[in-house]
Amino acid sequence: MPLGRTRPVTALCALAVTGAAVLTGCGGGDPDAGTNGVGKLSADKIQARTRSAAQGASAVRLSGTVVTSGRTYRLDMRLRDDGGTGSVTSGADTFKLLRVGTQLYLKADAAFWAQPDGKGGDGSGAAAKLDGKYVKVPQGDPAYKKFSGFTDKDVLLSGLLTLHGSLATDGRHTLASTPTIRITGDHGSGGTLDVSLKGTPYPLALTRAGNAGTLRFSDWGANFTVTEPKDSETVDYGQQLPTS
Repeated sequence: MPLGRTRPVTALCALAVTGAAVLTGCGGGDPDAGTNGVGKLSADKIQARTRSAAQGASAVRLSGTVVTSGRTYRLDMRLRDDGGTGSVTSGADTFKLLRVGTQLYLKADAAFWAQPDGKGGDGSGAAAKLDGKYVKVPQGDPAYKKFSGFTDKDVLLSGLLTLHGSLATDGRHTLASTPTIRITGDHGSGGTLDVSLKGTPYPLALTRAGNAGTLRFSDWGANFTVTEPKDSETVDYGQQLPTS
């Protein structure tokens, strides 16, 4: 072979070898390498695994929207086994919820509390008293039943992390740089759930069935404290709260 052709032929051979190696790597790679392995499971087992992981976590933050009883609530809550805290927005109203043990507090401005009482008053007296204070919500008050669930980790997650209908996997995705496996109920009409493929298989994103809201989950296991507010910041209304 003439000397002038040695270098091009050598380069061509090297390129052919490199290409073969690349093709071999693409075809023989394991998509579950470096993951927690739940991507290999059936959708039913993935749902069971992620529910178990969520129940075992000491804390979580969830944000997004929940539609219930015809109303849309925008949540930004941090939850733990013995309480929770965060904000809830419904329409033009934004209020803060705090639960320590079984005691629930609701904090909002005067505009949230003020409304006609049907007897010629405008509720301004009660509104002024409650404005910007942590108001103790009696357990027998309708507001307790209505809002305490937003602060209860186990109750909230058990209700949210169930997809409806026949379950199936729907490919691998990425959320905030974290690889996920997505599962669906009835091809999405029963909700979708993205489960982390990295570390513990926590749920990371949920689209609820029937356009009932979307939520993101984060800060799994990131502990925080919930403490009773100071007496100077608290009002014990002592009776059924004004409705709003």
